[in-house]
Amino acid sequence: MEKTHEKLLLVVVAKAPVPGEVKTRLTPEFTSAEATDLYRCFIQDRIREIGNLAGIDLAISYTPEDSEGYFAQFLSNGFHLFPQRGKDLGERLCNIFVDKLRGEYGAVSIIDSDTPDLPRSIVEQSFQLLVTDRADAVFGPCYDGGYYLVGMRQPHPELFQNIPWSTAKVLPQTLEKANRLGLQTKLLPQWNDLDTFQDLLEYFKKFKEKPAAGDGAGWHTFKFLSNLKRISQNI
Repeated sequence: MEKTHEKLLLVVVAKAPVPGEVKTRLTPEFTSAEATDLYRCFIQDRIREIGNLAGIDLAISYTPEDSEGYFAQFLSNGFHLFPQRGKDLGERLCNIFVDKLRGEYGAVSIIDSDTPDLPRSIVEQSFQLLVTDRADAVFGPCYDGGYYLVGMRQPHPELFQNIPWSTAKVLPQTLEKANRLGLQTKLLPQWNDLDTFQDLLEYFKKFKEKPAAGDGAGWHTFKFLSNLKRISQNI
């Protein structure tokens, strides 16, 4: 990535791994405890992959507000922590951009915690598009119609208002809004977020040929799935 005088910030949005509160769409194939353990692997993979990004500040924005204790373990990885604010996902994302872009940062990207094998190169690309290509907004499309990453140089609250979150219309409607506002948008490569049992089967298929001592992005998640017979038996 080219050098820039603008400070850059990558924010991971994450939930505390509490049974019954995370990855609930994996039931009944997964118990609540298994889904929670899997989500811990998602977080571990995300932190491991992006923890050594050069020239980019790192943060975790967590929910609920009282869950800082769990995420404090990642302070040693160079992440600073702050709680999410807002009644829904749109408000929470918007508030991060408003808070961080009005301060010391020239560009901010926000990434989910449901794409554990996303390589750091795509995160770096988001900042390249924002800083060098001067895109107003960058999105990482998911196959289900949402997005795994959103980046901006200035807050645009309209992009987060009246969006049907958790539907296939999220990204299309967001891009329509951006077009009406005259914003220049760029898209990153599509990636699959892991929400359903079928998503996990496809993920496992993609990884199963890797060496046993693999160290690539998403390895903790793959190792966890490898120990579940209901995954291997469905491949």
